[in-house]
Amino acid sequence: MYSFDLVRPTSVADATAALKKKDAKALAGGQSLVAAMKLRLAQPRTLVDLSQLAELKGIKKDGNAVTIGALATHAEVAESSVVKAAIPALADLASGIGDRQVRNMGTLGGSIAHNDPTACYPAGLLALGATVRTNSRTIAADDFFTGMFETALKDGEIITSVSFPIPTQAAYVKFPNPASRFALVGVFVARAKDGVRVGVTGAAPCAFRSKPLEAALGRNFTADAAKATMIGASGLNGDLHASPEYRAHLIPVLAARAVTAAGTTR
Repeated sequence: MYSFDLVRPTSVADATAALKKKDAKALAGGQSLVAAMKLRLAQPRTLVDLSQLAELKGIKKDGNAVTIGALATHAEVAESSVVKAAIPALADLASGIGDRQVRNMGTLGGSIAHNDPTACYPAGLLALGATVRTNSRTIAADDFFTGMFETALKDGEIITSVSFPIPTQAAYVKFPNPASRFALVGVFVARAKDGVRVGVTGAAPCAFRSKPLEAALGRNFTADAAKATMIGASGLNGDLHASPEYRAHLIPVLAARAVTAAGTTR
């Protein structure tokens, strides 16, 4: 590790001002950022600790949606009675992230701002049609994730909360790396009055919606329809863990399992 300045603002306004400093970086749970700093992959001069910002905390049902503060930890999402009652698939997703330490330290806002291509939350945001709220605007999930480790966030912009519309049926299934628990492929299927949305993570440089699966499941919301959907390998990740073709094979298989699981939840 190397020397840096640590700032602990007590308001979003103060945090925004602090992030205007050269090479300043927001610190939420730190599960990705601190590791990157140890490896010299990130070298901010100033860390802006957001942990004291009450405006970024809390979980509540807001009409036909669940609003989760950016600083909510994965464990808090997984254990929330509000989330379990309204969107149990989202609670299940959070319960499978990393290990106990990561779940107790890592945050929703930090995860989606980092946008690791194998992270679980992006698939959930895309499938549920979530809205990301920042200190200056709202961003639809479809517009938020723009590339590998890239988002629509501007310099100094802070995520304050995420609003998740409540689906009629939903489930998330992932094929985890046995060591890291990150998704080799993860598929979140959500069915609502306006149709079916399918978010995929781990398979490509950035999470994406699978339009072939959405079309197939929109016509016939069954596991068989998901299994019969062909997914091309072009543009998918290939590494020592899995080839693009294997990931392409996994997407409809996991989607079928998610459809089956969604039938036993809401």
